[in-house]
Amino acid sequence: MSGDEDYVYDEDSGEWMPASELAAKQAAANTVEVRDAVGNILENGDQVTLVKDLDVKGAGQTLKQGTLIKSIRLTGDAQEIDCKYPGIKGLVLRAEFVRKR
Repeated sequence: MSGDEDYVYDEDSGEWMPASELAAKQAAANTVEVRDAVGNILENGDQVTLVKDLDVKGAGQTLKQGTLIKSIRLTGDAQEIDCKYPGIKGLVLRAEFVRKR
């Protein structure tokens, strides 16, 4: 063991490892990869366009194919993204219906 770093027991691998290494491993396991309709990885703040017309439940509005959505936020779900769009509060879209710009 080197330095003065604490070592902790990793339940998954059954090994002792530096605490910082275990923390990095757990953080990587908790990240969710969100992909758009064509397989591009989406990140917070990305701009996306719709790949098909979508009826927005509760808003009585249809978002047309090609509509630009600015500054998305990831929700932690592999298929849902939070969006802001004028006139629609709390818009959540499925990643399969958007394409990264």
